[in-house]
Amino acid sequence: MADAQAPAAYRRVLLKISGEALAGKQGYGIDPETIGGIAEEIREVIDMGVQLAVVIGGGNIFRGIAASAGGMDRATGDYMGMLATVINALALQDAVEKAGVPTRVLSAIEMRAVSEPYIRRRAIRHLEKGRVVVFAAGTGNPFFTTDTAGALRAVEIGAEVLLKASKVDGIYTSDPAKDPTAVKLPRVGYIEALNRGLAVMDTTAISLCMDNKLPIVVFDLTRRGNIRRIVAGEAVGSVVTNDATPPKG
Repeated sequence: MADAQAPAAYRRVLLKISGEALAGKQGYGIDPETIGGIAEEIREVIDMGVQLAVVIGGGNIFRGIAASAGGMDRATGDYMGMLATVINALALQDAVEKAGVPTRVLSAIEMRAVSEPYIRRRAIRHLEKGRVVVFAAGTGNPFFTTDTAGALRAVEIGAEVLLKASKVDGIYTSDPAKDPTAVKLPRVGYIEALNRGLAVMDTTAISLCMDNKLPIVVFDLTRRGNIRRIVAGEAVGSVVTNDATPPKG
């Protein structure tokens, strides 16, 4: 664990994890081995003295957009999706605390029996005390994704970078699983990502990061140690930032 003590490049980071990531290979629900591995990586980052917050999705349990496509009222579906993120947040809290790190779940929808209500200054105080803060229930509003919640919370708490966990090792010109000619883009500008419709985050989230000059790092969550390597300043995945050279191709 010697490299885990390397100096950190960031003081405060926000990690955005999709609900699907918690399902592992089973494709649905919560895989204990997968969430345990994520918790261990989070502990390594905390051991580096970094303040870490997490925004988690709920797609492994329920997706509001899919329900809306099936005829359900979109707002109702989105609220149900927010509740799914609370389930995932509690599971992650349990795993991280078993790894030895104090954790707090802050929900945008009040559920005092299982979480604290989201209050910005309280969240920052938890981070300053070395606790991992897991933000649940998205923004608390329908029609906004957890990507947007991730960007919003990152800006609110003063995070220096938004880490977007993915199943691929960065941003590509097209889906590398479907297009063998897809080219990886190590650095991309915000405007370029928006104009080319690159699968980074939704447009609201990218615009929010652009307006606040918050860099986004898209990386492969399935490769063990990637979170620690990014926090230590290594070049991992792809970066969306203001000063990126427009990619070719």
